[in-house]
Amino acid sequence: MDKALQKFKEYYSFPIKDNPQEVWKRILEIGGDKGWYYATRLWKIRGIIDVFFGGIGYRKGRKASGELKVGDPIDFWRIVNLERKSRTIELEAEMKLPGKVVLEWKVSESTLTQRIQFMPDGIKGKAYWFLVRPFHYWVFWNMGKKIAQG
Repeated sequence: MDKALQKFKEYYSFPIKDNPQEVWKRILEIGGDKGWYYATRLWKIRGIIDVFFGGIGYRKGRKASGELKVGDPIDFWRIVNLERKSRTIELEAEMKLPGKVVLEWKVSESTLTQRIQFMPDGIKGKAYWFLVRPFHYWVFWNMGKKIAQG
């Protein structure tokens, strides 16, 4: 199999309990002083581990939500796609990883969709994915739920 085509994907869908615009606002305010709505301490620990392996670590900081644009950093993620009309944002992880991770949120009138894609670099990337998957499920599912429900 062509390794460039291999992706591990996780999709989560959450009913919106609030106005969809409020959910979108929470997404645009994620990171920095607001944190990640769930397990922010774990994200910070992940940042410490990242520095240990030669990465950038948990670079706390971000622009104001109204000023965000493609290319801006949000902690150790970077915005690679931002479509305000369709309420979609994609973040690419800048932490040291054996592969590439993209996190996407899309807000419809009734649902928040959260997608995580991991494109592993070889066997180390695959091993990493299977090692962290149980933690990812717990962290990402709860984070998405908190964003959707306020």
